[in-house]
Amino acid sequence: MLRTSAALIVSAVITAALPTAASAYCQGCYVPPPQPCVTCYQMQTVPPQYRTVQETVMVSPGRVVAHRTPAQYRTVMVPQTVMVAPEGVAYQRIPPQYATQQRVEMVSPGYSYYTAVAPSCATCGY
Repeated sequence: MLRTSAALIVSAVITAALPTAASAYCQGCYVPPPQPCVTCYQMQTVPPQYRTVQETVMVSPGRVVAHRTPAQYRTVMVPQTVMVAPEGVAYQRIPPQYATQQRVEMVSPGYSYYTAVAPSCATCGY
């Protein structure tokens, strides 16, 4: 019985002392179990992108305003008044008015994606 116990103890020590395939190339690394790695990817979030756009807008359109000019009279001699200029219309052209307006528009909406996490051990990849 002593031989069996001693043989079991010796085989346990030898098994623990022998390097496994995973630890043979990387000392001090965590080798995940054979199931899918949960911490291999990390979610990255990109916020929405905006830009300011300046555009020229018309504030008021151009127009033409008509002004009536009355006839002009002048007294030539004491008893006589004579028309010097007849009644008329003078046109005033008003140009259109423009202004620069700023607005914010979305260039791309925000999104999320998964990216691989950098390995912590160069020799084993984990």
